[in-house]
Amino acid sequence: MKLMCISDIHGSLHWLQLALEKFREEKADRLVLLGDYMYHGPRNQLPEGYNPAEVAALLNQYKPHIAVSVRGNCDAEVDQMLLEFPMMGDYALLYHEGRRIYVTHGHGFSIGNLPPLEAGDVFIQGHTHIPVADVEKGVFVLNPGSISLPKENYPPSYAVLEEAQFTVKDFEGKTLKAITFSK
Repeated sequence: MKLMCISDIHGSLHWLQLALEKFREEKADRLVLLGDYMYHGPRNQLPEGYNPAEVAALLNQYKPHIAVSVRGNCDAEVDQMLLEFPMMGDYALLYHEGRRIYVTHGHGFSIGNLPPLEAGDVFIQGHTHIPVADVEKGVFVLNPGSISLPKENYPPSYAVLEEAQFTVKDFEGKTLKAITFSK
């Protein structure tokens, strides 16, 4: 099963449309949404195409394709009222191709503050807007970056998880980060 991870939409209809176009092009089976859906937050500028209501409407069209979605630090109960899929959980566990995957936004548990995981497990977060594909204490730590408000001079990005490979890509198809999971 091919999973596509996107994070930190922050209300950008423009970047969400591009991400969902990549979802179709990648022929991914399911989406993993890592939070911060509609609000841009007080420290961020307005992203291109800021339109939270339309972001909610478009995400709702893709609800059958969402494997899991978690709450970001900019998400609130009022956002859940617009979305037709659950997104208020702080984390979710997935089991993908025999591997345990802990999914969260990253404002609680994070790459620098891992939950209790075992070597070989996978930890995926968003929140920092910076792509990561690395190993910490035997745990594969991953971040797809942000589709709308990237930081540290990274371009907008998303990630694909297929078989034992996690690849962060920009919207032109360039690989920014990648890691292969060992057995």
